[in-house]
Amino acid sequence: MSAPLDLPAVVRRAFDVSRRAGYVSFCRNETGRLLATLAATRTGTMAEFGTGCGVGTAWLRSGLRGDARILTAELDATLAEAAAEIFVDDPQVEVRSADWGTLRGQGPFSLLFLDSGEPTAVSVDAVADLVEPGGIVVLDDFVPCEQWPPMADGRVDAMRERWLSDHRFTAAEVMVASDAAAIIATRR
Repeated sequence: MSAPLDLPAVVRRAFDVSRRAGYVSFCRNETGRLLATLAATRTGTMAEFGTGCGVGTAWLRSGLRGDARILTAELDATLAEAAAEIFVDDPQVEVRSADWGTLRGQGPFSLLFLDSGEPTAVSVDAVADLVEPGGIVVLDDFVPCEQWPPMADGRVDAMRERWLSDHRFTAAEVMVASDAAAIIATRR
C-alpha cells in the first residue's frame, strides 16, 4: 500500500521506498508534520541521527526553505542506501551510511532530529554542543505522560526527565496524537 495522496511528494516517495525495503519502523505522519513545520523556521544545516529509510528526512525536506540543508546518518547500510534513493537528485540532502557520530564535525545544527534508537547514545550531554544557540532538538516516540517526574513502564523515564530539565535547553513535551508525544528542546 502506498502512502496517502495528501502527503508531500517527497514523503510519498519515502513511504514507497520503505514499503519496498520491508521497513515499517518510521516517523509517524503527526511527528512528520511537526518536523516539516519546525524545518520551515530554520536556516543553515539540520541533521537527523537515525535515517531509517528516510521518512523523517523526507518530512524535514518538505519544510526546507532557501539554501538550508539536511545531513542524515544511518548505521544500517541497507537502510541508508534505500534512503539515499529518495534524495539522489537533491543537493540539499545528504544521506550517510555511518554512525551518527560522523556528523559531529558538521555542526552546529539549527535543528537536530534524534531518531537513532538507543536513548543513551543520544543523551543531552552527547548532543548539546552539536546544536547552535536557538537551535532545536526533536525527540519522538514517547507515550504521553501527564505527571512529574515522567513515567514509562512503571518507572521514572530518566531520559525524558533529563531533556525536560536540562539547564542548556528550554524544552516541552508535545502530544502529536492521543498516543504519541515528542520533546522539543531549544538550546539556550
